[in-house]
Amino acid sequence: MNQFEKEVQSKRNDLIDSGIGFIVSFGFFATLFIIATAIKLIGS
Repeated sequence: MNQFEKEVQSKRNDLIDSGIGFIVSFGFFATLFIIATAIKLIGS
């Protein structure tokens, strides 16, 4: 074992962090899509 395995900074599950990252990025792109759709509908 190296020193990084002995002194773990965060004991949280990586699945939670990756899930939060996925939800945040999905929400960002969904927001862009909604804004673009609204602009398209207003412009037509």
